[in-house]
Amino acid sequence: MSPTDSGAGRGVTELMLVRHGESVGNIAASAAERGRQEVIDLDTRDADTPLSVLGAEQATALGTWLEGASRTSGPDVVWVSPYVRAVQTATIALEAAGLSLPVHQDERLRDRELGILDLLTTTGVDERLPAEAARRRHLGKFYYRPPGGESWADLTLRVRSFLTDLDGWEADRRVLVVAHDAVLMTVRYICERLTETEVLELGRRSPVRNAAVTRLVRRPSEQAGPPRWELTVFNDDAHLDRQGTPATVHPGDADAHPH
Repeated sequence: MSPTDSGAGRGVTELMLVRHGESVGNIAASAAERGRQEVIDLDTRDADTPLSVLGAEQATALGTWLEGASRTSGPDVVWVSPYVRAVQTATIALEAAGLSLPVHQDERLRDRELGILDLLTTTGVDERLPAEAARRRHLGKFYYRPPGGESWADLTLRVRSFLTDLDGWEADRRVLVVAHDAVLMTVRYICERLTETEVLELGRRSPVRNAAVTRLVRRPSEQAGPPRWELTVFNDDAHLDRQGTPATVHPGDADAHPH
């Protein structure tokens, strides 16, 4: 059963998608790109990279959104990437909101694996791995798989698997998912049935902002058939502005540094 076609109206009723707050890896990667350095100065492995000070403030501001949402149509449960920055975002937000919700981790929500490109900037890939840079340009971002890593198509397989399981685990519930920009874009790709061109253009034009909220609601089909997903909110970070917390983007670039 497809996660976009959950037969008989069952399955998750709403997905609230949140990218983690700004991480120290985001800061290091952006600084390395601006300085045209080849390698990102980061000591931790990707899974252990924590939030920055600002990222923690963004997670607190997210808690104000969560508190308000809980009064009307907030989440019933939280699913989160096991990576530290995502777990910290969910934990801080729930504490700030004063909520005690079930929180579950799933490794299929982890960030995309970059393999030998990990910690290399765009400049670093061009200088140190020119054959890989050329291969990526030829295959395109969606289907290029760095050695030891994943393509966006690979990421789609595990996210699709997670969404299918989620429909069984959380039927008739609203679910908050805290993860990474590539994962959240992949959820949109699957649920909205986007094409390769559409999802990559969306990522280029509107990269997911840190601690921003996207909402997908399952609506009854206008014609005979299963319910369909409808995007109702995308990249909403008004809660940051209300709290006077700066918004950040830190988009990935050419698959060459952490998302």
